[in-house]
Amino acid sequence: MNAGKLTGQKPALKMKEVWSIRTRLELEGDVRKLVLFNLAIDSKLRGCDLVRLKVGDVAAGGHVKSRGVIIQKKTGRPVQFEITEKTRRSLIALFGGRMPGADDYPFQSRLEASHHLSSRHVQVWVASIGLNPATYGTHSLRRTKAALIYRKTG
Repeated sequence: MNAGKLTGQKPALKMKEVWSIRTRLELEGDVRKLVLFNLAIDSKLRGCDLVRLKVGDVAAGGHVKSRGVIIQKKTGRPVQFEITEKTRRSLIALFGGRMPGADDYPFQSRLEASHHLSSRHVQVWVASIGLNPATYGTHSLRRTKAALIYRKTG
């Protein structure tokens, strides 16, 4: 069943890897993927919660917030997260000068049946900077910010 796949805990990305992926996404000019990546790192949310974000969770009064709040699907508990300046700028670029309604989704599905962050997104991103895609998954993004904070503060 898991033939050819690595099982177990997936590692977090290192700061230089985050910056490398971010730079590649900026150069590609795909703002949607850049916002998805930035919010995944900032929020530490599960992929299912990340794509359920609504504009009202990250913006109010025509401005992107510095902190977001969402109720987690798995636990039913609210979680608050920082939205860094870089992520706020990418969200503004995604909205293209027109702030969508609070109940709109920033990550509109291109395929109606597929409305999620997949391991494939993560694997393409890490492969683009020369890492083994089999080693990383969506949970790697969730663990990254916590690992970076831990490395800084011990």
